[in-house]
Amino acid sequence: MMALAQMNKMTDQVLADVFGATTGSTLRFKQAALVVAGIVLLAISAKISIPMVPVPVTMGTFGVLAIGAAYGPRLGLVTIIGYMLIGMLGFDVFAKSTADLNGLDYMMGSTGGYLVGFVLATVALGMFARMGWDRSFGKMALAMIVGNALIYVPGLLWLGALYGFDKPILAWGLTPFLVGDALKLVLAAVLLPTLWKMVGRARG
Repeated sequence: MMALAQMNKMTDQVLADVFGATTGSTLRFKQAALVVAGIVLLAISAKISIPMVPVPVTMGTFGVLAIGAAYGPRLGLVTIIGYMLIGMLGFDVFAKSTADLNGLDYMMGSTGGYLVGFVLATVALGMFARMGWDRSFGKMALAMIVGNALIYVPGLLWLGALYGFDKPILAWGLTPFLVGDALKLVLAAVLLPTLWKMVGRARG
């Protein structure tokens, strides 16, 4: 009964809440540091590419969804908006941006809808984490499926608006990435609950 009560008490927390300060100016400093660290991690993960068939697997979506779950909806939203603003200013922080193609020119291109989806998915994963879904493999996997859907729907609609819905939009923007996304889904569904178990052992 005590363990159940402790679990219920923790379900409004995300991983970012259980480390460091919880009140006052030190909490604000911690949150600012987390936002900066999150933007850096998003930029790094976007550039990680693992060779696979039919297309390389990039870790950008994994970073987006993992930060949403670890930070919660509010801090996650601030972080992803900060990341978008950095990219808008012309810094090479997106998966396929380059020194020559960046900023608004890149963001308004074929990946624009996916970037909108990043924001939606970050908030959604943060909300699921607040509900405690990041503490079990099954619920975290389901949350990741929803998060991926929130990325793909605006991404595909954007592609259709740009190039025409008579084009093979699904073949361009969905099916080549499903295997990689499934692997990232499993990774996140294992990683987040494992981290919570480590927190529980540390507190115990």
